[in-house]
Amino acid sequence: MLFIVILSEAKNLVFYFEIKNEIPRRGVYPAASGAPRNDNNLGFLRWLLLNLNLILILILIFALSLLFQTNSLAQKNSFSGPELPDSVLQEKLAAMVKDFRGDVGIYVRHLPTGRTAAIRAEELFPTASMIKVSIMLRLFEKIHEGKLDYHASLVYRDSLLYPGEDILGSFRDSAKIPLSEVVMLMLTMSDNTASLWCQAMADSGQAINDFLERNGIHNTHVNSRTPGRRPDWEKYGWGQTTPRDMCELLSMIRDGNAVSHDASEEMFRVLSRTYWDSEALSQIPPFVHTASKQGAVDESRSEVVLVNAPSGDYVFCVITKNQIDTSWKADNEGYVLLRNVSRLLWKYFEPKSDWKPAPAIDKWW
Repeated sequence: MLFIVILSEAKNLVFYFEIKNEIPRRGVYPAASGAPRNDNNLGFLRWLLLNLNLILILILIFALSLLFQTNSLAQKNSFSGPELPDSVLQEKLAAMVKDFRGDVGIYVRHLPTGRTAAIRAEELFPTASMIKVSIMLRLFEKIHEGKLDYHASLVYRDSLLYPGEDILGSFRDSAKIPLSEVVMLMLTMSDNTASLWCQAMADSGQAINDFLERNGIHNTHVNSRTPGRRPDWEKYGWGQTTPRDMCELLSMIRDGNAVSHDASEEMFRVLSRTYWDSEALSQIPPFVHTASKQGAVDESRSEVVLVNAPSGDYVFCVITKNQIDTSWKADNEGYVLLRNVSRLLWKYFEPKSDWKPAPAIDKWW
């Protein structure tokens, strides 16, 4: 509407100057009288006024192009935008964790709008297996640099075995496996033998920590098998992080800002193929795409999830520590909290969805 008004006024201006300065429309000037006029200036003025419509249209196109590029950039780097605390969501989460027997940290961000809720989101918590996201990031940097080949055939040795129920640990000595499948085992199955092998190929925990620092992640560190970090290892285990850091890592990958755009796409696909879907993921429709990583040790349960929701992507992380309930059953209080938070967020951000978990779904957990 404003643009139409501008064009209308521009036309009026053209006619006004034609009359005021006696600029003829057919290029014939009246006989000179009095002081000589500057025909060159009047000619340029006439050209400018007669082409004002076109000039304004070009300016408008340029402005719209800049606006589009700015919006696209804001979407791509959505996590770096301003946070808008959501008081309603904050109250709901606070009520949910009030009686939890242990410490809880939560960070939630709706990426298109910047709406957030946070509970002890900057406090340090154990990563447990969520540290494997950081291992993957440094490993993919080496692949991007050409120092490793994603499809190279590796030779497994018994000396790599980490005692437990790992798939890779059941391999015979000298068995061959592609690096891409070792990465898959680390993230999809959370295989500890595969993960420690990847940590070694990433040039150690210190190299991983250096990568995180270079990329603005200052509170997440690998402690295990990393010189100088034994006190942190004794307190937090394999790694330490904050709920906010974990959300930022997944958002970096989602936005194509981790290592490279192509590396980010592959990492996002890897994180989308988890085997461990009985907690937070069980409360999100199975037809909605997610990327996630889970972690669990006796006194801590954790999960970070990025949801490609119909009404806009959102990311959240829940981590516990000092849990009283250290059981390993599906009804562990930490696992229940993960499901409850995930269910609350889905309903909150997708209020029109009538989806809910199928009856008796818990028999698959």
